[in-house]
Amino acid sequence: MLLKLRRNAQITLPAGIRKAAHVEDGDLLDCEVRDGLIVLTPKKLVDKRDAWFWSSEWQKAEAEAQKDVDSGNVIEFESVGDMLARLKGE
Repeated sequence: MLLKLRRNAQITLPAGIRKAAHVEDGDLLDCEVRDGLIVLTPKKLVDKRDAWFWSSEWQKAEAEAQKDVDSGNVIEFESVGDMLARLKGE
């Protein structure tokens, strides 16, 4: 699909491209040149206070925890007291 570079170096992404890329008005796109190609990548801003959650280390731990939940490798307790009793071996 051809796009025309307009005045002020603006382009319009056609509706089909926006839909396929799941981008909407106001979304942020990272733009870079790779091997002579212009690559646009949709991005989301994350509040600095929440950035720790999106670190690769935290996401790896989240994925491991989700595997445990999905496989049933978890124990649910009725109360904190029940959990502490279990930890103490009572």
